[in-house]
Amino acid sequence: MRDSMIDVAVIGGGPAGLAAAATCAEAGLTTYLIDEQASPGGQIYRAIADTPVADRAILGADYWRGEALVAAFQRSGAVHLASALAWDVTPDLEVAVSVGGGSRFLRARRVIIASGALERPMPVPGWTLPGVMTVGAGQILLKSSGAVPSGRVVLAGCGPLLYLLAAQYRRAGAEVALILDTTPAANFKRALRHLPEFLLAGSYLAKGAELLLSAQRSVEIVRGVDSIVAAGEGQLRSVRYNVRGQEREVSADLLLLHQGVVPNVNLSMAIGCAHDWDGEQLCWSPRLDAWSNATVGGVAIAGDGAGIGGAAAAAERGRIAALDAARHLGVLSEAQRDLRAAGPRAALRRAMRGRRFLDLLYAPAPSFRVPADNAVACRCEEVVARQIRDCVALGVPGPNQMKSFLRCGMGPCQGRLCGLTVTETIAAARGVAPGMVGHYRIRPPIKPITLGEIALLPKSEAAIKAVARG
Repeated sequence: MRDSMIDVAVIGGGPAGLAAAATCAEAGLTTYLIDEQASPGGQIYRAIADTPVADRAILGADYWRGEALVAAFQRSGAVHLASALAWDVTPDLEVAVSVGGGSRFLRARRVIIASGALERPMPVPGWTLPGVMTVGAGQILLKSSGAVPSGRVVLAGCGPLLYLLAAQYRRAGAEVALILDTTPAANFKRALRHLPEFLLAGSYLAKGAELLLSAQRSVEIVRGVDSIVAAGEGQLRSVRYNVRGQEREVSADLLLLHQGVVPNVNLSMAIGCAHDWDGEQLCWSPRLDAWSNATVGGVAIAGDGAGIGGAAAAAERGRIAALDAARHLGVLSEAQRDLRAAGPRAALRRAMRGRRFLDLLYAPAPSFRVPADNAVACRCEEVVARQIRDCVALGVPGPNQMKSFLRCGMGPCQGRLCGLTVTETIAAARGVAPGMVGHYRIRPPIKPITLGEIALLPKSEAAIKAVARG
């Protein structure tokens, strides 16, 4: 099915997508928000309109701030295409969407990708055992279904989300037995030059201090952890960890791992947008101009998918990208766009103040980004890190050549879970920077769809070229 032309297609229903879609629709543009979730909010505000968590104190004030974004979007007149997967964008700005068991094309004059962030993989030995999940997955279960884990919960890794979930779990009645903090001690020295700016960012400082103090009062925190192993036969039973050369072990029913988030770049890579290695956030970020426009004509990228900045920054980036789309489509003049963007730009600067301090302070240690030989690096194909190093020794230079040997990146996740791990493991084995190794070539569909959907796609020249390009 091919729809008639619309003005703007916004992909992603988180803070950036909601703000972008509302801004476009309020400007009089025909706007569709393509959202994988059943209700708006993305991951950070997931299920905010229908969460079963009735006690608002459990999820905290920051979560409920998303209600204003959702309400503004719902008032705007933008069309919400829910439970819909955008799996490709053609050079003609036709967005391939899978919804209700069938695929369709949305023809747009501008596309704004607001794909958000993914949790950075933390490939420790045993991380594929039942009973091991990410902190983000645990939080999603809490938000969307009110699920609270029973038994002993261990949180491990680095970054503010670790302490936020610990606070949410404690308020919900879960037993958080231990927090294993893997933040390298040397990080503070690297981040120190940005401390004055961080101290001026009152919101970051106050929230961080509150989370840390709250955790210290009620949970044992072990700092300086430099290795972690999830242990058990067919099920997590315990967590072994090392602190300054001393190995310890704690029984656990659930281990939640986290070492920050990174931009979700699979769609932007699949459609050919240029990306660069970010040496501070240790990830790939799209190459954008001052208005969030990518290197592919007609495509903008907003929110954490453009670089990690948090929910408040994501919303402002969405508004800025939307205002420029309105200018391109003739609804606003350049002067009107600049005038209206002044407020969002000022708000974005405030939201990003102190961000570099956090990025450097919570940069994960190389030992948790580049796995040990026996740790699984690619979960889909069950490839361990030793196999990757063996391929490098044979002369394999990068992830795409490695596909021929190991199929890394060719499973259902299309490299979302293993992409950074494989790139950094190859880079470490070769002794070069990750930017020199590169990333997988991502091909549409970026997530699995059925053969039936592909067979029923229109057989136009543009559609055939899109499939051939994949």
